Amino acid sequence: MNLPFGVLAVYAALVIWLGLLIVGWRRNRFGAFLGFGLGLLLFLNLRYFVAGIPDSIAFFIGIYDVPDNLGLAEGQGAAALSACPNNDCTVWGEHYTQHPAWGAAFYDRFLNGSQLRSALLYGHILFNTITFVLMHVQLFRPGTGSRRSVHRVLGRVSFLSLTLGVGCAVWLAAEHGPVGEYGGNLSMVGFWFMSACVYVCAVMGVVAIRRGDVSAHRIWMIRFAGSMWGSFWLFRVMLFVIGPIFRNIEAAAILACIWLSAPLGILIAEGFRRRMAAQRPPSVLPAASVSK
Repeated sequence: MNLPFGVLAVYAALVIWLGLLIVGWRRNRFGAFLGFGLGLLLFLNLRYFVAGIPDSIAFFIGIYDVPDNLGLAEGQGAAALSACPNNDCTVWGEHYTQHPAWGAAFYDRFLNGSQLRSALLYGHILFNTITFVLMHVQLFRPGTGSRRSVHRVLGRVSFLSLTLGVGCAVWLAAEHGPVGEYGGNLSMVGFWFMSACVYVCAVMGVVAIRRGDVSAHRIWMIRFAGSMWGSFWLFRVMLFVIGPIFRNIEAAAILACIWLSAPLGILIAEGFRRRMAAQRPPSVLPAASVSK
């Protein structure tokens, strides 16, 4: 078997990232942690445009094959695991023949799906990636002084990109009802709930800055950043951890991640904001602008 060195590199990156989180927590400086996470996100997302959707989904599933098969005997299955035709939905070759059921369904739906479905996925990935990058630019370069006009323009671009990305996600989620491996209608409504968590935070930030409330704008933009981090990273990390725990209950792990990742991201961001507010004057807290 040829080892999937890309997946192994992701595992190594996750260990390094955890170390950066621990160091950042102790020093109360999270720039390295955030920057590393952003870089890893770009690697995972831009891969879709380089390798294509099927190969990138197989790579993504390969990340979860190891923990989800941990402790299983050869040939043993579980309610939340399934096979895929010719075992093409993984980068592990024949080493793993049982995969997270949501992953096998994910692969099949885009390998054999319509061009519109693939276009929506590309659009979701592209526009959410743009939003994610601009969100960090806005957070670390507040719209004060000479940067105000640039901050405002980037905010409008970010909000447009977010709207398009969320729109693609909502459209894709509308097709999840018949997909039992995702959790059926619960996954459809759950992804809509996730999208609402992200979009409402952004809209509240826009409303706040348009009425001139910079403080409320900053608060909502930090919550928006938390919802974005939750929807992308907390979702994936939670699935990595709880997938093996709930592999005997069909769709339990994926549904928990869908419903909990965004609100948990908001709560974590709010806790982080309050921690920083208790240690710094409000005037030096980072702010972000989506539109004005």
